[in-house]
Amino acid sequence: MKKTFSALAALVMILSLVLACGPTPEPQVVEKIVTQEVEKEVKVVETVEVEKEVTVIQTVEVEKEVVKEVEKQVEKDLVIYNSYQSDPEPREADAALVSMFEEENPNIDVVHSTVAHEDFKQAIRAYLTASTPPDVMTWFAGNRARFFIDKGLIMDISDVWASEGWNDSYPAGFRALSTVDGKQYFLPTSWYWWAIYYRTDIFDQYGLTPPETWDEFLQVCETLKQNGVTPITIGTKYRWTAAAWFDYLNMRVNGPEFHINLMLGKERYDDPRVLTVFTDYWAPLIENGYFIDDPAAYSWSEAIPFMLNGEAAMYLMGDFLRDSYPDEDEANLDFFRFPIIDAAVPVGEDAPTDGFFIAANAQHEEAAKKFLAFLGSVEAQQYYADNLGRLPTNLDVDTSGFTPTQQKGLELIQGADYVAQFYDRDTTPEMADEGMNGFMQFWDNPDEIGEILTYLQSVAEEVFVEE
Repeated sequence: MKKTFSALAALVMILSLVLACGPTPEPQVVEKIVTQEVEKEVKVVETVEVEKEVTVIQTVEVEKEVVKEVEKQVEKDLVIYNSYQSDPEPREADAALVSMFEEENPNIDVVHSTVAHEDFKQAIRAYLTASTPPDVMTWFAGNRARFFIDKGLIMDISDVWASEGWNDSYPAGFRALSTVDGKQYFLPTSWYWWAIYYRTDIFDQYGLTPPETWDEFLQVCETLKQNGVTPITIGTKYRWTAAAWFDYLNMRVNGPEFHINLMLGKERYDDPRVLTVFTDYWAPLIENGYFIDDPAAYSWSEAIPFMLNGEAAMYLMGDFLRDSYPDEDEANLDFFRFPIIDAAVPVGEDAPTDGFFIAANAQHEEAAKKFLAFLGSVEAQQYYADNLGRLPTNLDVDTSGFTPTQQKGLELIQGADYVAQFYDRDTTPEMADEGMNGFMQFWDNPDEIGEILTYLQSVAEEVFVEE
């Protein structure tokens, strides 16, 4: 045993000396492995730590700060604007004016709402009597505006008229339409004429020329009827289209002064002169079949296709008819003055004037006045004249580029002895409502016109006594 142990001890000592003095490959392998493992650990730790700090923490912090800064910069004043310009072309022009104003006034946002024309007329009282009404609204000059002015629902804008110089750049007639007791409440911006529009190609086909007198007009109607063409289209679903026929017939038979006095309650509906308008002139047109059948089934624009497809040849309408008339068909569209019935009677014409006002309880008065000042400017009215064909109220608008149609319409009105607004603008809303109901009742039952006029006079006595 001792020999064996001594031999083993000697062997261990020899191996120890060999290991200590002579290098071997194993230690190099161990060093390489250790080095690689350390490098991997350092790389992973450094990459993960840096990426987390930069992309997550730093980016989020920067984005929050930017958002807060932007929110501070976009605070703007508001104008609430309600418009009845609901037909396609006027609606587009209306939106363009809003955009032009916002570009020039980047600190003001216009909240623009468009309401169907007939719905707007029904809703305006609710708008104006609300605790927070729209600031600016479209409306009609004349008694339609005066009704709300007298009730204290429309703001005095005399300061805007003065600051914008409109007392000098607007004709006296338009100033008068806007003024009550020496103060201005309304901004008239455009107007248009009424006339009888007709298909020129149909007239040419049957050798017809635009009639100047009532007798010539009746001859045209009869010729068209004999050739299978309904002379006149009309849509009376909304009653004002029928009121146009009363306006013109009454002005042509009894004169514009009598007509306006009737609108103001100074003449009587049961006057024999008013009865003559219905029995001698309007009733024969209905009874002879010169109008399309069942006009109450159609709105004014829904009656246009009768002209387009050649079933009818004429339409008593305002120039806004062209807004809804296809461009490709306008080459065959023209108009003539409502025929003269009595050459001794002064000539009256309807030329409704449209514009804007500010509600008396407007929430954003200063911004609303800036918007109104823009709407009355040369820039805005020039745009309307150039793009819609509306005639401007501001004398500084350049009319040298007017189309032949605009020039003809301007000459039509300039040749009148008196310019009215329209039946439902020249009388009070209550009287207009009852009057137009009466016209529709007459259309269905012409023989009842005596009773209808007696009733209308009883209404007038109540309405105008209250006035």
